[in-house]
Amino acid sequence: MDAPESAAALQQLKRLFSPRHIAVFGGQAATEAIRQSRKLGFAGDLWPVHPHKKEIEGLRCYASVADLPLAPDASFIATPRQATIDIVAALAQRGAGGAVCYASGFAEVGGEGIALQAQLVRSAGNMALAGPNCYGMLNYLDGVALWPDQHGGYRLPAGARGVAIVTQSGNIGLNLTMQQRGLPLAYLITVGNKAGDSIERIVAALLQDPRVSAIGLHIEGLDDVAAFSAVALQALRQNVPVVALKAGSSELGAQTAMSHTSSLAGADALYDALFKRFGVARVHEPVALIETLKFLHVHGPLKGRSIISASCSGGEASLVADLAHPRGLLMPPIPAPAYQRLHAVLGDKVSIANPLDYHTYIWGNAPALTQAFQGLMDCGCDVPMLVLDYPRQDRCSADSWAAAVDGFAASAQGRNTAATVVASFPENLPETIAQGLIAQGIAPMQGLVDCMNALVHAADIGQAQTRMDVLEPLERLMPQAAASTDDRLWDEVAGKAALAAYGVPVPPGRMVDAGQAAACADALGYPVVIKAVSDQLAHKTEAGGVHLNIQNPQQVRAAVSQMAHLSDRFLVEQMAQNVVAEMIVGVQRDPQFGLTLTLGAGGVWVELLHDAVTLLSPVKPGDVVAALHSLKIAPLLQGFRGKQGGDVNALVQVVMAIWAYAQDHATTLVELDVNPVLVLPQGLGVVAVDVLIRTRGENLTTAFMDVLQ
Repeated sequence: MDAPESAAALQQLKRLFSPRHIAVFGGQAATEAIRQSRKLGFAGDLWPVHPHKKEIEGLRCYASVADLPLAPDASFIATPRQATIDIVAALAQRGAGGAVCYASGFAEVGGEGIALQAQLVRSAGNMALAGPNCYGMLNYLDGVALWPDQHGGYRLPAGARGVAIVTQSGNIGLNLTMQQRGLPLAYLITVGNKAGDSIERIVAALLQDPRVSAIGLHIEGLDDVAAFSAVALQALRQNVPVVALKAGSSELGAQTAMSHTSSLAGADALYDALFKRFGVARVHEPVALIETLKFLHVHGPLKGRSIISASCSGGEASLVADLAHPRGLLMPPIPAPAYQRLHAVLGDKVSIANPLDYHTYIWGNAPALTQAFQGLMDCGCDVPMLVLDYPRQDRCSADSWAAAVDGFAASAQGRNTAATVVASFPENLPETIAQGLIAQGIAPMQGLVDCMNALVHAADIGQAQTRMDVLEPLERLMPQAAASTDDRLWDEVAGKAALAAYGVPVPPGRMVDAGQAAACADALGYPVVIKAVSDQLAHKTEAGGVHLNIQNPQQVRAAVSQMAHLSDRFLVEQMAQNVVAEMIVGVQRDPQFGLTLTLGAGGVWVELLHDAVTLLSPVKPGDVVAALHSLKIAPLLQGFRGKQGGDVNALVQVVMAIWAYAQDHATTLVELDVNPVLVLPQGLGVVAVDVLIRTRGENLTTAFMDVLQ
């Protein structure tokens, strides 16, 4: 889609989302859309269309699209599927803006439905299209309800901002409108089968509305990850945070993995890599989606990770500390000026520390609470937090709690901090209180865990913004060989020869027959490694095809004899010494993401630790360095407990060489697994001791490695 088409498509979506006039087609569901639009205060024209009725809900009914006064900006079509296709075609021919297609029975049912959905898309032409199998769209900013049911949202006042949520599930969308957590919704858009406008195009349209403060996504999958990366980068640059609730799993994850890379870098890991690179916060259930969006709506991304917590209970204080530490949230000591201010209010009976248990000596005393919370603000943390659970409104009085909130709000005024009130129990922060806090610029968070996770997400997005100037959208998928059932697995010798040509160091060694093995080992010098060579052995160790630390000719002959049933060819190599760490470097092809690079703990640690990071194309040396630093085994590479660190510079060079090979063979490479890459002490380099390559549609000329000096 080039720029003019993109601008035209976004304009059509704007007409659909913020229409001047709405046409509705169908019976009960269409009638309800009229009622809901009126309830939200839609100020434009409502045009019911029905071939037999004279009026609906007191409005004149038109017999067909041709009879409408104008081409409608938006249409809600709740008719059977074939009639829906005909109506969409008529609307497109008339020049309508867009339509929500409520009907089901399209691609989601397979068979004939797939062909009907394709016909629907062709009929829409350049018109915006949501659905089919789609519940509808709610615009709480302009009072638009292309929606067949009741909902829990409300019209936002003029000048207000709110979050937009896009979901593939109509029922989840409906449930999200029913939340009682104070989150102001600007848009709720369901996309159903996503036959028309894609999620990424819808996000691009929402980014054109300055009233949208943050965007939430509930998705099962993306159709175009490169396009999504571009719009996610746009959102990052516009300071409109994006939060994704990604559900579902790819068939890739259910396939038997030939390489270790495949087991580490399934589709879910690839989505994680996509979201992390472009500053999209990933959550795993709807409540986390709401809470994270709420914090981001109020405060946006965070510049740092420091928090200070205040509560009138030591139990709550310790809970905050316990939850903050493993999430990488910092709770720094209270600086001297703030300490003095707090001590002046709280006295000697209170231990002034972060987290702060301020006890109940000043409970209900609004001036004293305000002064104490001002001391909290003086600490200069990114997030000053008040832990406060309201009593039940139906049985108790909350006057004293209001004094605490008022004091906290007063102390936060004019401060450049992300002031937050959090209830440890979600139900203990009433919706009216949450809405009042938002109006004062304070994030009302419900549940300590969800609050802490939201802070981490906000800080991660803030960190992503620091590198957005060097970020690039993902590359489009390169052409690749057609799917085949006869993918070729290279033997280890051929794989090592291919990578060695790109500068990847491999151990000195030679491929020999059984009778030559002992002489070869003698020439190389002990200890050696002996492996069976075969293009049928994906996992040699499990098959008994690898013998390590061979010390003499007798052991050589015994090893060769034990592997004779696997192959009549053997690779004899020098065994590396003084290894700092074992790494895995893998490349995998995914149908959506193309070639991806995985780095992690290698050797036997692959299955035990699952310590890996996946990078998406394009990959740069700085990405590799950052990925290595993020691994659990990073301390080994840096020098753990006084031991010498590994040659990280050499490791980065080798990773980039492996990636260069993969890029040059992108049309045929299916997967590549270098495991382990042995990292030697600083200055001594690295060595790739095992290689697995699988290709498709390539005529492989076997190249035998011979680096024996």
